[in-house]
Amino acid sequence: MSITLAEAKVGMADKVDQQVVDEFRRASLLLDMLVFDDAVSPGTGGSTLTYGYQRLKTPSTVAVRELNKEYTPNEAKREKATADLVIFGGSYQIDRVIAKTSGAVNEVEFQMREKIKAAANYFHMLVINGTSAASGSGYVTGTFDGLKKILSGSDTEYTASGVDISTSALLDQNYNAYLDALDTFISKLAEKPDILMMNTEMLTKTRSAARRAGYYDRTKDDFGNYVESYNGIRLLNAGDYYNGSKTEQVVPIETDGTTAIFGIKIGLNAFHGVSPKGDKIISQHLPDFSQAGAVKEGDVEMVAATVLKNSKMAGMLKGIKVKATA
Repeated sequence: MSITLAEAKVGMADKVDQQVVDEFRRASLLLDMLVFDDAVSPGTGGSTLTYGYQRLKTPSTVAVRELNKEYTPNEAKREKATADLVIFGGSYQIDRVIAKTSGAVNEVEFQMREKIKAAANYFHMLVINGTSAASGSGYVTGTFDGLKKILSGSDTEYTASGVDISTSALLDQNYNAYLDALDTFISKLAEKPDILMMNTEMLTKTRSAARRAGYYDRTKDDFGNYVESYNGIRLLNAGDYYNGSKTEQVVPIETDGTTAIFGIKIGLNAFHGVSPKGDKIISQHLPDFSQAGAVKEGDVEMVAATVLKNSKMAGMLKGIKVKATA
């Protein structure tokens, strides 16, 4: 069974729960669009949340044969894979005096909303940079495998060399070369992607190039957010993640000024989310000021992972220069 966050919200009786789910959808276009396979229950002993699946690596092919000759056999190739659901979120504390005197800016709502934004950004970080094992710097270890790890060395990892759009003048000069590289990358995927994920700088350049070529569109979603598109494919700013000491770009700019774009096709046979059985993807607890004690705690939490069922349903475009270097 599959479920979206919008569908999960319908089954929730608590109005606050529904509002929290909507805040996650508002904070992330990816979370709003993503389909979840809600099929995971704790394993023996209740200590693990593991999702097992088969990933298509090489599709089957067909050919023409001559009379009295056989086909050359070939088979589609799959590999076993697993993803462990991760539990992520955070708590906050509020003094009852602050809660009562916060005025127009409700302190509980403010803290909850900011916690949800942080959780959505962290989810983006895991989707791109997560890894279940050590894989060098730049990864979030001990989670599930993100797209950077899954796509590394695959047929849909494409490097566009020599495309420099780091300045306005170079963008004017090279935007056609950039869009050619982007279209070539998209053509390598089995289906047209639903989303292109990138950082702020890359999104700004893509928007400008798409406008010059007449392939840019912008609409509003159900929450009043502007959703930008290139040739019908939605553009998603993967954003930044604050880890408690510094802010990191989810999709970084490398030392040579180049960066990457991740194309994603969403679906249960492509890229999708995984969640526990039922509609318990997201949960929240508000501070209870009716109980004794001056300081009360609230929290918000999400339990999920993402998987790629078909390696040709997502890809990584690298090598586009968006920042000038010395």
